[in-house]
Amino acid sequence: MKKDLLKMADLTKDELFDLIELAEKLKYEKKHGIAHKILKGKTLGMIFEKSSTRTRVSFEAGIYQLGGLGLFLSSKDTQLGRGEPIRDTARVLSRYVDGIMIRTFGQEIVEELAEFSSVPVINALTDYAHPCQVLADLLTIKEHKGSFEGRKMCYIGDGNNMANSLIVGGLLSGMDVAIATPVDYRPHPEVLKFAESYGNKFTLTDNIFEAAEDADAIFTDVWSSMGMESEIEKRKNVFSGYQINAELMKKARKDAMVQHCLPAHRGEEITDEVFEAHAAEIFDEAENRLHAQKAVMATLMSR
Repeated sequence: MKKDLLKMADLTKDELFDLIELAEKLKYEKKHGIAHKILKGKTLGMIFEKSSTRTRVSFEAGIYQLGGLGLFLSSKDTQLGRGEPIRDTARVLSRYVDGIMIRTFGQEIVEELAEFSSVPVINALTDYAHPCQVLADLLTIKEHKGSFEGRKMCYIGDGNNMANSLIVGGLLSGMDVAIATPVDYRPHPEVLKFAESYGNKFTLTDNIFEAAEDADAIFTDVWSSMGMESEIEKRKNVFSGYQINAELMKKARKDAMVQHCLPAHRGEEITDEVFEAHAAEIFDEAENRLHAQKAVMATLMSR
């Protein structure tokens, strides 16, 4: 039976750790020139309804390194952009390719695509979830900190797709998770219900200093994501106090790492000073999109 990755909650703890372990292995092999043509002859259909740099390049390079081929499919150039039902696109593409990756707006689009597809579907970003990014984030934390148990992850900013996925991924991995957002910009209720079962391992607050206390890894994201262009000025006012800066970093552990899914708006959600001080970790995180996504493709598409 085929398996999809539509959100972090689709994974069990064991599956999560298996993906991270495989990503580590594939990264090692890539660095040492060891070929891993796990998906030789396989084809990945890559649907983009949102523009991208890291997602497109990392998936396209990743499927190539695994021995397969990636087909870039813009909504402007396909029948999706002309109103073809997503279920019809799913049933057609399933007969041509061995896996489908999609970067789009609504989570319901990904869910319907998976329902009517006979090949694995990978969520490369929706407004609700960003599982591939969080797999890369967790891989980066493991590389820099060695383990998850006894660690604390903190996220500051909008309760968006990154917040939703970090909550689930962080708790699944065994970390404590603290989220600081304005009251009217909380993470999705479904995710908060998931977090309730973890008791005091999860903290939700509007106080960024409380959230950052003794954190091992501090995350943030832009205040206005794609599709929110009309809210930019309003959001700048709402989120003006939700910034990772030198004062906030004093609350975290001395060796705390900083993560940002990029692109960053320096001077808004993070200062230039903090960004540059943690640039090595942030760009390790960006690179790890490649390795984490290769692990996802290798796992789902080699079945």
